[in-house]
Amino acid sequence: MAKKDEKSHKNAPLIGIDIGGTGIKGGIVDLKKGKLLGERFRVPTPQPATPEAVADVVAQVVAELSGRPEAPAAGSPVGVTFPGIIQHGVVHSAANVDKSWLNTDIDALLTARLGRPVEVINDADAAGLAEARYGAGKGVDGTVLVITLGTGIGSAFIFDGRLVPNAELGHLEIDGFDAESKASAVARERDGLSWEEYSVLLQRYFSHVEFLFSPELFIVGGGISKRADEYLPNLKLRTPIVPAEQERSRDRRGCRGNRCEAQAHQITWPGPPGWAPGGGGGGESRSAATTGNYRGLFSELLAGATAGCGPPSDSWRSSAMAVSKSSRDSKAWYTLAKRR
Repeated sequence: MAKKDEKSHKNAPLIGIDIGGTGIKGGIVDLKKGKLLGERFRVPTPQPATPEAVADVVAQVVAELSGRPEAPAAGSPVGVTFPGIIQHGVVHSAANVDKSWLNTDIDALLTARLGRPVEVINDADAAGLAEARYGAGKGVDGTVLVITLGTGIGSAFIFDGRLVPNAELGHLEIDGFDAESKASAVARERDGLSWEEYSVLLQRYFSHVEFLFSPELFIVGGGISKRADEYLPNLKLRTPIVPAEQERSRDRRGCRGNRCEAQAHQITWPGPPGWAPGGGGGGESRSAATTGNYRGLFSELLAGATAGCGPPSDSWRSSAMAVSKSSRDSKAWYTLAKRR
């Protein structure tokens, strides 16, 4: 009976919040199925988006969701995603958000404001966890890299289903440029690139990342993943590359852009003894719950759709600097990247 109660408790619905540059979104999630219960709720991000102003909006979203019939128990943990590096609950980067967030203990801030346990995770890491549990990465052993193309380039590093947090692969320097400044979805729109031209930049980026990590699978997320047919077939990689299942399924539900799962979770750091990001030993389970045994992690949602883009030919072999002998080479990247 105790085990049954524990399983039921673990799968109980929870509230998740996504802090974004233009909107703060939330929803109640069925953890067993990885689906929203009811509609999401969205409030525009305050400007300026200071920690205090954002915390007030988060409280507003949680209050609205808590009043619904399907709401979880009062005092249950809340999972939050944030577009920056989160280490031990503290914000350590603010590339695409208000700089006042730097060095803010967002876990403590939101826990105090909401009066309930809160756990914050990087938004791309959340997307990666969701794909590993419910989506295209489910059951895939080895290294899976989830790359989100949006305002910048987010990334999640999954190894044997476990998250290695805060992999900032969007900030790799390629041919003298910060990769996300030239190959993000926003950069494509800003520079007026066609899908074919954009594919050249993505080829350069993914070939470089492939050389560095030799992953088993690339999963591409972000809003433009729903148009994956425009660019993924143009990429020539030895690694299979597919669109994120949750993005495509969420688009059909009218829930694009929402990340809504909070769940108890333990991260086991891979690596040798005495090593872990931020300290700790390899293979050591680290609980970052603010209260009790919960570790609220906020993930993307999956509705069960299967991505329709198969793996490219295995005949391609990339290297760090030689992408192709055609237009997809370092010179092409450099020429396009200089366009404004």
